[in-house]
Amino acid sequence: MHALHNRGMRPGEIFGLKWHHDRGEHIDIEQRVYRGQIDSPKTNRSIRSVALSAGLQSVIAQWRALSGDPGPEAWVFPSETRRTPLSKDNCWRRWIAPRLKRVGLERVNFQVMRRTHSSLMRELKIIPKTVADQLGHSVDVNLNVSVRPRWAYARKR
Repeated sequence: MHALHNRGMRPGEIFGLKWHHDRGEHIDIEQRVYRGQIDSPKTNRSIRSVALSAGLQSVIAQWRALSGDPGPEAWVFPSETRRTPLSKDNCWRRWIAPRLKRVGLERVNFQVMRRTHSSLMRELKIIPKTVADQLGHSVDVNLNVSVRPRWAYARKR
Protein backbone atom coordinates (compact mmCIF):
# COMPACT_ATOMS: atom_id res chain seq x y z
CA MET A 1 0.00 0.00 0.00
CA HIS A 2 2.83 2.40 0.91
CA ALA A 3 4.41 1.90 -2.52
CA LEU A 4 1.16 2.86 -4.23
CA HIS A 5 0.94 5.99 -2.15
CA ASN A 6 4.39 6.91 -3.39
CA ARG A 7 2.90 6.92 -6.90
CA GLY A 8 0.91 9.97 -5.80
CA MET A 9 -2.40 8.22 -5.27
CA ARG A 10 -4.84 9.47 -2.67
CA PRO A 11 -5.63 7.06 0.19
CA GLY A 12 -9.26 6.67 -0.92
CA GLU A 13 -8.07 5.73 -4.41
CA ILE A 14 -5.72 3.07 -3.02
CA PHE A 15 -8.32 1.51 -0.74
CA GLY A 16 -10.92 1.66 -3.53
CA LEU A 17 -8.86 -0.57 -5.84
CA LYS A 18 -10.21 -3.89 -7.08
CA TRP A 19 -8.06 -6.35 -8.95
CA HIS A 20 -9.63 -5.50 -12.31
CA HIS A 21 -8.11 -2.01 -11.98
CA ASP A 22 -4.62 -3.54 -12.23
CA ARG A 23 -3.55 -3.45 -15.88
CA GLY A 24 0.06 -4.58 -15.36
CA GLU A 25 1.99 -1.46 -16.34
CA HIS A 26 -0.61 0.87 -14.85
CA ILE A 27 -3.59 1.03 -12.51
CA ASP A 28 -6.88 2.60 -13.57
CA ILE A 29 -8.36 4.96 -10.99
CA GLU A 30 -12.14 4.75 -11.45
CA GLN A 31 -13.48 4.91 -7.90
CA ARG A 32 -12.49 5.73 -4.35
CA VAL A 33 -13.58 5.04 -0.81
CA TYR A 34 -14.86 8.21 0.82
CA ARG A 35 -16.19 8.16 4.39
CA GLY A 36 -16.64 4.40 4.15
CA GLN A 37 -18.65 4.53 0.91
CA ILE A 38 -17.63 3.68 -2.65
CA ASP A 39 -17.67 6.94 -4.56
CA SER A 40 -16.40 8.48 -7.77
CA PRO A 41 -12.91 10.01 -7.69
CA LYS A 42 -12.51 13.50 -6.21
CA THR A 43 -12.46 15.33 -9.57
CA ASN A 44 -12.75 14.49 -13.27
CA ARG A 45 -8.94 14.73 -13.51
CA SER A 46 -8.74 12.11 -10.77
CA ILE A 47 -10.13 9.49 -13.16
CA ARG A 48 -6.81 8.42 -14.62
CA SER A 49 -4.20 5.74 -15.16
CA VAL A 50 -1.24 5.66 -12.79
CA ALA A 51 1.97 4.23 -14.25
CA LEU A 52 3.72 1.47 -12.30
CA SER A 53 7.45 0.83 -12.28
CA ALA A 54 8.71 -2.69 -12.94
CA GLY A 55 9.56 -3.01 -9.25
CA LEU A 56 6.09 -2.00 -8.14
CA GLN A 57 4.53 -4.36 -10.70
CA SER A 58 6.52 -7.16 -9.07
CA VAL A 59 5.38 -6.18 -5.56
CA ILE A 60 1.75 -6.08 -6.71
CA ALA A 61 2.11 -9.53 -8.31
CA GLN A 62 3.54 -10.87 -5.02
CA TRP A 63 0.66 -9.30 -3.06
CA ARG A 64 -1.87 -10.85 -5.44
CA ALA A 65 -0.26 -14.28 -4.98
CA LEU A 66 -0.36 -13.86 -1.17
CA SER A 67 -4.02 -12.86 -1.48
CA GLY A 68 -4.87 -16.28 -2.93
CA ASP A 69 -5.23 -15.07 -6.52
CA PRO A 70 -8.58 -13.34 -5.96
CA GLY A 71 -11.04 -12.63 -8.73
CA PRO A 72 -11.32 -9.33 -10.61
CA GLU A 73 -14.03 -7.93 -8.29
CA ALA A 74 -12.05 -8.62 -5.10
CA TRP A 75 -10.56 -5.69 -3.18
CA VAL A 76 -6.80 -5.27 -3.52
CA PHE A 77 -6.73 -4.30 0.18
CA PRO A 78 -9.73 -6.07 1.74
CA SER A 79 -11.04 -5.78 5.27
CA GLU A 80 -10.94 -8.84 7.50
CA THR A 81 -14.33 -9.93 6.14
CA ARG A 82 -13.01 -9.54 2.55
CA ARG A 83 -16.44 -8.10 1.57
CA THR A 84 -15.42 -4.46 2.02
CA PRO A 85 -12.22 -2.49 1.47
CA LEU A 86 -9.77 -2.02 4.30
CA SER A 87 -10.43 1.13 6.31
CA LYS A 88 -7.84 3.86 5.76
CA ASP A 89 -7.97 4.84 9.43
CA ASN A 90 -7.55 1.25 10.67
CA CYS A 91 -4.63 0.70 8.33
CA TRP A 92 -3.00 3.92 9.50
CA ARG A 93 -3.51 3.19 13.21
CA ARG A 94 -2.49 -0.47 13.11
CA TRP A 95 0.39 -0.57 10.66
CA ILE A 96 1.66 2.74 9.32
CA ALA A 97 1.68 5.14 12.30
CA PRO A 98 3.57 2.78 14.66
CA ARG A 99 6.33 2.31 12.09
CA LEU A 100 6.61 6.04 11.42
CA LYS A 101 6.79 6.72 15.15
CA ARG A 102 9.68 4.26 15.56
CA VAL A 103 11.75 6.25 13.06
CA GLY A 104 10.77 9.68 14.41
CA LEU A 105 8.31 10.58 11.66
CA GLU A 106 5.11 10.57 13.70
CA ARG A 107 4.03 13.90 12.16
CA VAL A 108 3.91 12.40 8.67
CA ASN A 109 0.48 11.61 7.22
CA PHE A 110 -0.93 10.56 3.84
CA GLN A 111 -0.93 14.15 2.59
CA VAL A 112 2.74 14.63 3.47
CA MET A 113 3.62 11.45 1.57
CA ARG A 114 1.65 12.64 -1.48
CA ARG A 115 3.29 16.06 -1.43
CA THR A 116 6.70 14.47 -0.95
CA HIS A 117 6.10 12.39 -4.08
CA SER A 118 5.27 15.55 -6.00
CA SER A 119 8.31 17.40 -4.64
CA LEU A 120 10.68 14.55 -5.43
CA MET A 121 9.35 14.34 -8.98
CA ARG A 122 10.04 18.04 -9.40
CA GLU A 123 13.59 17.64 -8.04
CA LEU A 124 14.10 14.84 -10.57
CA LYS A 125 12.95 17.30 -13.26
CA ILE A 126 10.03 15.12 -14.35
CA ILE A 127 7.79 17.03 -16.76
CA PRO A 128 5.22 18.90 -14.60
CA LYS A 129 2.31 17.72 -16.82
CA THR A 130 3.33 14.09 -16.24
CA VAL A 131 3.44 14.58 -12.47
CA ALA A 132 0.10 16.43 -12.49
CA ASP A 133 -1.48 13.61 -14.51
CA GLN A 134 -0.16 11.00 -12.04
CA LEU A 135 -1.59 12.97 -9.11
CA GLY A 136 -4.91 13.74 -10.81
CA HIS A 137 -4.22 17.49 -10.72
CA SER A 138 -3.95 20.29 -13.21
CA VAL A 139 -0.38 21.53 -13.75
CA ASP A 140 -1.03 24.77 -11.82
CA VAL A 141 -2.35 22.91 -8.76
CA ASN A 142 0.60 20.54 -8.86
CA LEU A 143 3.17 23.33 -9.05
CA ASN A 144 1.51 25.76 -6.66
CA VAL A 145 0.03 23.49 -3.99
CA SER A 146 1.57 20.04 -3.95
CA VAL A 147 5.26 20.84 -4.20
CA ARG A 148 6.99 21.73 -0.96
CA PRO A 149 10.68 22.39 -0.44
CA ARG A 150 12.54 19.55 1.22
CA TRP A 151 13.36 21.72 4.26
CA ALA A 152 9.62 22.09 5.00
CA TYR A 153 9.56 18.49 6.22
CA ALA A 154 12.79 18.61 8.17
CA ARG A 155 12.43 17.41 11.72
CA LYS A 156 12.90 20.09 14.37
CA ARG A 157 15.54 19.21 16.91
